Amino acid sequence: MKPFLLLSSRPEDLAADGEYAAFLAVTGLAPESLHRVRMEAGPLPPLNLDDHSGVLIGGSPFNSSDPPECKSAVQRRVEAELSGLLDEIVARDFPLLGACYGVGTLGVHQGGIIDRTHAEPVSSVRISLTGEGLADPLLAGMPPRFDAFVGHKEACRVLPPGAALLATSPACPVQMFRIKRNLYATQFHPELDVPGIVTRVHVYQHAGYFPPAEVAALVARLSTAVITEPGRILANFVDRYGRG
Repeated sequence: MKPFLLLSSRPEDLAADGEYAAFLAVTGLAPESLHRVRMEAGPLPPLNLDDHSGVLIGGSPFNSSDPPECKSAVQRRVEAELSGLLDEIVARDFPLLGACYGVGTLGVHQGGIIDRTHAEPVSSVRISLTGEGLADPLLAGMPPRFDAFVGHKEACRVLPPGAALLATSPACPVQMFRIKRNLYATQFHPELDVPGIVTRVHVYQHAGYFPPAEVAALVARLSTAVITEPGRILANFVDRYGRG
């Protein structure tokens, strides 16, 4: 099996390393089978997609819909490099799954509208699969409804042309979509369990997702969540594209 590629853009080591550990845990991949590139750390190195089974995009503190003048030089570089890579990924319909930030990057690249209309606070929400979601091979074995962790300042308000809506929720109508046959994006975090979301709450307590004074109460609420199903999506991705 060729390794998978994880594109990360979290500048905080604790969050970035926790994200990598979470992807390893839910996919069952060994570190040598999940190569990680921290895009925020420097220019994207030359990549040959043929060396990989598929590409994963992790979450990010970046918001695709922010005005250009509000974006840092690092964010503008990361977005430009991702856009260039997505040119090839989309043209080839190369296996891709973007988690949270994937909605912003793939959505913008493919002509969707990403804005702050359907932002969600850090929380556990009920996700519902659509008819197309129930029939999609990447969601095989998933129940029609399941809980997942979210926390995002932007979301997809209008799907890209030709995209298939796979999952939704009451406050955020686009929770997962597919482009072509093999390009996927989720708004929820399929990699996160309770310890993972608690770590991110502490790391990003001053990032504007919630008032810092509410950390303890938020952690208490999140700690009661029962999240058992979302990781299966990432496991299915690895099985489908890496193990045949």
